[in-house]
Amino acid sequence: MTEQEQQLLDYFRTLSQQDTHALLRYAAFLAGSEAATTKDTIGQADTVEQQTDTEIPQPQFIKRPENERVVDALKRLSNSYPMLEKKTLLDKASGLVAQHIMFGKPAKDVIDEIEKLFADAYDAYVKEAGRA
Repeated sequence: MTEQEQQLLDYFRTLSQQDTHALLRYAAFLAGSEAATTKDTIGQADTVEQQTDTEIPQPQFIKRPENERVVDALKRLSNSYPMLEKKTLLDKASGLVAQHIMFGKPAKDVIDEIEKLFADAYDAYVKEAGRA
């Protein structure tokens, strides 16, 4: 077992049952997103070539459910912004998720920040596409 794996296991053992379930859902989401990101990257060159002379894709907003969980918000926002590179966003969002899971920051506050992260990334995407 690597040092990181041991550290993760040590953290896991200190969590409440609810937090262990949240951490497992988040880990499953990240593992699934990595596979999706790899698939997206493979097809990305064709997509970029096709979009050169077309409109900038608009987000497909999905309504935020009441009492949404943080991991579910990540899935919702990933689906709302399919044009954005997920790996970079998930790397940035992981710190916010950790604040919720490990330090008890309210889910609503974390989701608000993640929504802003995605919106800012989309704004940067639009700016970059406008320069191309």
